Amino acid sequence: MKLYENGAYLINGKEIVVDSNEALLEIKSKFGKDTTKEEAREETIANGILQKHNVSGDKEKLQIKFDKLTSHDITYVGIIQTARASGLEKFPIPYVLTNCHNSLCAVGGTINEDDHMFGLTAAKKYGGIYVPPHQAVIHQFAREMLAGGGQMILGSDSHTRYGALGTMAIGEGGPELVKQLLNRTYDINRPEVVGIYLTGKPIKGVGPQDVALALIGATFEKGFVKNRVMEFVGPGVKELTVDFRIGVDVMTTETTCLSSIWETDNAVKDFLDMHGRIGDYKELIPGEVTYYDKFIELDLSKIKPMIAMPFHPSNTYTIEELNKNLIDILDDCEKRAKVSFDGKVDLDLKSKVRNGKLYVDQGIIAGCAGGGFENICDAADILKGASIGSDEFTLSVYPASTPIYMELVKNGAVANLMASGAIVKTAFCGPCFGAGDTPANNSFSIRHSTRNFPNREGSKVQDGQIASVALMDARSIAATAANGGYLTAATEIDVNYTKPKYFYDSTIYENRVFDSKGKADSTVELKFGPNIKDWPKMSALPENLVLKVVSEIHDPVTTTDELIPSGETSSYRSNPLKLAEFALSRKDPQYVERAKEIQKAQKAVEEDKCPVSIVDEIKPIMDVIHKEFKGVKRENLGFGSTIFAVKPGDGSAREQAASCQKVLGGWANIANEYATKRYRSNLINWGMIPFLIKEGTLPFENLDYIFIPDIKKSISEGKTEFDAYVIKDGQKTAFKLGMDPLTDNEKEIILKGCLINYYKSQM
Repeated sequence: MKLYENGAYLINGKEIVVDSNEALLEIKSKFGKDTTKEEAREETIANGILQKHNVSGDKEKLQIKFDKLTSHDITYVGIIQTARASGLEKFPIPYVLTNCHNSLCAVGGTINEDDHMFGLTAAKKYGGIYVPPHQAVIHQFAREMLAGGGQMILGSDSHTRYGALGTMAIGEGGPELVKQLLNRTYDINRPEVVGIYLTGKPIKGVGPQDVALALIGATFEKGFVKNRVMEFVGPGVKELTVDFRIGVDVMTTETTCLSSIWETDNAVKDFLDMHGRIGDYKELIPGEVTYYDKFIELDLSKIKPMIAMPFHPSNTYTIEELNKNLIDILDDCEKRAKVSFDGKVDLDLKSKVRNGKLYVDQGIIAGCAGGGFENICDAADILKGASIGSDEFTLSVYPASTPIYMELVKNGAVANLMASGAIVKTAFCGPCFGAGDTPANNSFSIRHSTRNFPNREGSKVQDGQIASVALMDARSIAATAANGGYLTAATEIDVNYTKPKYFYDSTIYENRVFDSKGKADSTVELKFGPNIKDWPKMSALPENLVLKVVSEIHDPVTTTDELIPSGETSSYRSNPLKLAEFALSRKDPQYVERAKEIQKAQKAVEEDKCPVSIVDEIKPIMDVIHKEFKGVKRENLGFGSTIFAVKPGDGSAREQAASCQKVLGGWANIANEYATKRYRSNLINWGMIPFLIKEGTLPFENLDYIFIPDIKKSISEGKTEFDAYVIKDGQKTAFKLGMDPLTDNEKEIILKGCLINYYKSQM
C-alpha cells in the first residue's frame, strides 16, 4: 500500500501521475490532455454527486439536500421529538425507521417496545417507513431498499456508508437529520477527495474485513482521510463482488473519513436488479483527467488476514505477525489498557496463551459489517463437518437481514453452522455496542463487527469488569472456531468455498415493513411510553460565561462510547434527563455530580436568584470577577461546565455524546482537536462551543474555573480566538482559546442555546 500525501492525477481511470510541478505538462505530453488542477478536481465521482445535491450556488460552500434519511431505534425518537418541537408536519423525503438496536436488550421493562410503537405511529403520522425488530439492521435494509447511483443518504448512525452501490452516504448526529426534516441544508465546505486505487485480487481466505483493517491501520493515526471522501477506483474494483465491496465500504467510517463512493459496474447493476430496483442504477466513473487531493495505491493480492487488537480498529497486525510476536503484542495491549482505564482494572491477555498459541473465548460474526451473505456462506463452508468444541469458546452468527437469513436456511449454511456448535440469531446490532453477547470478565472476543473500543463489548469498569475485543474477518473467525478457539488465519486451512448464488426474496419486507409511500396521516396519534420525555428547556448563550472544568481526559483519543456509554444505557435515550445520568460513567464517574453542582448556579440565574447563595464555592470566583471585570452582573452572566479532552468524538454519530453534557449544564468542550466533523457538529447543534487549545501544558486543571468575557459578542462577530482567564486563589491568569470558523447558521444556533431554540425563534 502506497500513500501519496501530495495527491495524484488519474487518467482514464487507469494511469496515475503523481502531483508535482511538472504533472500537468506530463499529462499533456503523454495523453494530449490540457487541463488545470481545479478542472481535474471537479472530475471526481464525489464532486459530481455533491454538486448535484448542492443548493448554495457556491462550489466551495456547500448546502446539501439529501435524497433519503435513515435512523434506528436508539436515535429516531430524539430526532422526531426535536423536529416536532421545531414545527415538523410531514417527512419531506423518505425516512426509514429501523429497529435493530434495542430489540433484544431487556432493560427498563416496556421502554424499548414503547420506542418502537412511537416509531410506527410516527411513520404513519408523518409519512415514513417502519422496519420492525429483527427484520434487518439499519444499513443492510438501506443497501437492499434505499441506495441508488448518484444519490445521497443521511443517517443518524456513523456507519451510514453505501458508496459501493454508488450512493454517497454520511452518518451524523440527530440534529443534522432534523435540519433535513425541516427542509434545511447540511452545510459543509467542499471536502477533499482521496483516491483509493485498487489493483490485484484478494487471495483465497482473505475477506473484506482484512482489506478494511489494512486501510484503517495505514490511515487513521496519520489523519490521512479525516473528514475527506474516499473514492474507490481502479481495475481491482471489478475483482471484488458487491458483497465484498460493501464489507470494505462500511468500515471506512473507522478511518474518520466523511463519506465514501465507488465506481460502479454491471455487478452493482445486477445487485440492484435482484432487489427490484434496476432503475436506481447509475454508472459512475471518474472523468478523463481526475485530480485527487490525496491518493492511495492498494494491491489487493498483498493483503493478508488481519486482526485489530484492543482497543481500536487501527491497532492492526497481520495474524501471522501477531502469532510470531504474541507475548510482545499482548503486553502492549495490556499497557494500553492501563492507560485507558486509569489503572482501575487489569487486563490479562497473556494468560490466554496456551502452548504458544492464543486461545480465544468468543467469536461473533454480526451486523452491518459481518452479517453479509458471502461472509456467512464462507464461514459455513469452513465449519462444515467441524466442531467449535465444548470448552469456553462460543460462536454466534447474526445475518444482517431476514432475506439473507432465509436464503442461508434454504442453501444449508445455517445447518452447517449450527451442526458445528454455532448459534445463529436474528438481525441485531447488539454485539457491536454492548447490548448482546457480552463476554465473561477478562474474556477475549474476536468479532467481524465494526468497533472494538474500550467497554464497547458491554463490560463495566466501574464494577471491576474488563473484557476485550479484536476485529477480524468472518473467514478467520470461522477458521479459529474450527481450530477449537485457537487463533487461526483462514489462509492456513484448506477449504472448498462453494460460493452459492444469492436469491433475494422480496415478500418478507412486503409482508412486514410499513411503508406509507410518502403519505402522511395527521389524524394518527403518536404513542408515548412513560419513558419518552421532551427535551428540557435550554437557555440562550449569556454575554459572559463562567465555566467549571469538571473532567480532564488525556487519552490520545476519547470515543463517544466513553462520553456516553452504549449497551443497556441505550434504552434510556428517549429520556434525556435519565440518560444524562450515565454520561462519562465508565470514564469519569464523578463527572455527572460535578456538572450538576455548577448547573445549580445557572438555574439560580434563570430563576433570578443569587447563584452564590446556591453554590458556595463560586463566591471567591465571583469576588475576583467583580473586581477585575466591571459591569459583569447576574443579568449578563451564565454558569456551566466544560470538559477537556485531547481528541474527543471518535466513533459513533450519537448526538447524546453532546446532548447529555448540555442537559447537565455543559456550555463547551475544550480540545486539542476534534476526532470527527460529526462530533463537533453535535456540540454546535446542542449549543455548546467547540473550543480549541494548543497542545502542551494546560493553563488550567480539573475543577478550576474559567471566565470568558464577552463570549456572546465574540461568537456573534465570528471571532476564532477568545480571551479566557483561570480564576484561582484570588487571582486571574490569562490564556487564549481558539475555535475553527463557524458558519452563520452555526453561530446563530450557539447564540440561541441549541438547535431547538434556533428553530423556535423562526416559527
